Amino acid sequence: MESFTQNDGNRDELIIQQKRDIEKEISDTTPLVSDQLPLTCLYAEYSGDEVFTAKIQDLSKKYKFIRRTRPDGNCFFRAFAYSYLEYLISNSSAYQEFKKLAEESKEKLVQLGFPSFTLEDFHETFMEVIQRVSPDNLGGHSTVQEELHKIFNEQGYSDYVVVYLRLITSGKLQEEADFYQNFIEGDLTIEAFRHLEVEPMYKESDHIHIIALCTALGAGVRVEYLDRGEGGTVKAHDFPEGSEPRIYLIYRPGHYDILYPN
Repeated sequence: MESFTQNDGNRDELIIQQKRDIEKEISDTTPLVSDQLPLTCLYAEYSGDEVFTAKIQDLSKKYKFIRRTRPDGNCFFRAFAYSYLEYLISNSSAYQEFKKLAEESKEKLVQLGFPSFTLEDFHETFMEVIQRVSPDNLGGHSTVQEELHKIFNEQGYSDYVVVYLRLITSGKLQEEADFYQNFIEGDLTIEAFRHLEVEPMYKESDHIHIIALCTALGAGVRVEYLDRGEGGTVKAHDFPEGSEPRIYLIYRPGHYDILYPN
């Protein structure tokens, strides 16, 4: 029995180490957010796969470029933040509205019961990032775009943005708990779901995360689903339903990247 337990423990350690090795390889070889790439780069990933090839061809009628994000469980939040700030760089009035909402968001979370000392650093960094990509900054659009890309590939800043968006999402779920409870499968309460599936880093996102964040920030997102679903076309969903999308994402099972319309 002791031998079995020991072998079982060794196996668990090997699995954990293998997982860490894979994560390290991904972090060493994959930027948090890539440069803009031609959408046609997806063909190489699905060479010989007729279903995906047909769907990529369909997708290329609507989109020209893709920007990859690191597949670390934070890809939705990172892609959302990068894409939305990129949109705001070119839209000064929308930027000012978002900046005001972001400034007030900390106090709203405190009112919902989040500890102020927990929020302080994350909110401060979030506001610093927003200020650094202001459309009014010196150097014009291209300089601010470079600054955005630099920020999102610095792990500290990039992850703090993700953490704060997770907290905003969690706050919206708490604020409208009766509504969002309908989206949760099984016996989990909203409170348990928030603490287990929303607030922790590296937890993957589902529809409930997207709807809550988009609603909290008043930002429309279109997600294109590249999967093995029937037909040769890619199905798109807008969040919240009926909103005008400002952010365009592609979803492949377990992962989100950024899209750029033609």
